[in-house]
Amino acid sequence: MNDNYIYIYNSLVKLTRNKDLYKNLIKQDTFSDRLTFFLLHFNFFLKVFKNKNNKKILQEIHDYIFKQLELSIREIGYGDQSINKKMKDYLNLFYSMLDKFHYWESSSIETKGSILLTFLDENYDKDFLISYFDNYKLNLLNNTLNSHIKGVFKA
Repeated sequence: MNDNYIYIYNSLVKLTRNKDLYKNLIKQDTFSDRLTFFLLHFNFFLKVFKNKNNKKILQEIHDYIFKQLELSIREIGYGDQSINKKMKDYLNLFYSMLDKFHYWESSSIETKGSILLTFLDENYDKDFLISYFDNYKLNLLNNTLNSHIKGVFKA
C-alpha cells in the first residue's frame, strides 16, 4: 500500500485524541465516538482543499483514509462480514456529514449546533465544538494541501 498520505491520516488521528473533545461526556468515550470525530475532522479537511486541481489527490487521500480505517477495524477483531457492514455504515455517516456541513460557513451558530448534534451525543458542549471546528478550518486554510501531505504544516 502506498503510504504517501500517512501524515494526513496520523494528524487526523492525533486531532481525534484531543481530550478536550471528550471532556463533557457522561459515559466513557467509545471507538464510535472517536471515529465520529475522526470523520468530522476529515470532512473539514476535504471541504477546505476541494477544488478542480486537487480532485485526483483528494480521491486518493479519501481511499487511503478509508483503507486505514478498515485495517483499524480489522485489528479490533471484527470478522469479514462485520467489517463490510461497519465500513458501509461509516461511509454513509461520512457522506451524510459532507452533505450537512456543505454550508457550514454561512450557517448560524444555532444551525451549526444542530448539525453537530446530528452526529454527536447531546452531552457535548456545542459552543466549544463550534469554536473548535471553526478554528480547525482556519488552521487548514492557513496551510497548503502539499504541506499536509508532507507533514510540515503548522499546528
